[in-house]
Amino acid sequence: MPLNLALVGARGRMGQAITTAATDFDVKIVWPLDLGDDIAAGIQKADAVIDFSSHKVTHEVAKLAGQFKKPLVIGTTGHASEEKQKIMAHLAGIPAVWSGNYSVGVNLLFALTRRAASVLDADYDAEIVEMHHRMKKDAPSGTAARLLEIILEERKLGADAVRHGRHGITGERTKTEVGMHALRGGDVVGDHTVIFASPGERVELVHKASDRGIFARGALRAVLWVAKQGAGLYDMQDVLGLK
Repeated sequence: MPLNLALVGARGRMGQAITTAATDFDVKIVWPLDLGDDIAAGIQKADAVIDFSSHKVTHEVAKLAGQFKKPLVIGTTGHASEEKQKIMAHLAGIPAVWSGNYSVGVNLLFALTRRAASVLDADYDAEIVEMHHRMKKDAPSGTAARLLEIILEERKLGADAVRHGRHGITGERTKTEVGMHALRGGDVVGDHTVIFASPGERVELVHKASDRGIFARGALRAVLWVAKQGAGLYDMQDVLGLK
């Protein structure tokens, strides 16, 4: 029997990509939902839920999924810290996957970045550069934010180490700072580069996405996986067995 899904954000770019990719998976999108639809009714009847709507809607989706005990995959980004805490409170009793990026390749990039950050010491200056299409509303991207978290964790640095771009007379770069740079333009689906540069050599880890289908297929893979799990908050590293 296919897994009957409620897809919140069905008419958006990612929603349409998931709908197209769903034909290759053992799922059926029975309730395609958007603002103005009866989201509660769709979630109540579904076997599981995928949310690719807006960070403004995620709280309500998480609340309903928690209320009706439905496995949930969250693909929205751009949440403030307080928003995240409120959403997570609703996820306590259900299995949920929450990731800033559902690409298999990007999640391998996360694992490689953690390994590189643990091996390359402070002599290797860490910088992150991401580029997305002109329509993207949040910056930096959820993927870039996760790459930053990984580097900060491995180097035991706090948020004060982050430099969002540079302007004016900034002085020499310190060994403890991590640069974050967000570029926007055209129809770029998503490019991410992590740079570790030291005198004499540079290591670059790069992922370039050219088709939103990679994120859609990852999200569908995640919902099939999480539907079989116990209550808990997971990410794509769990889904892919990279932890």
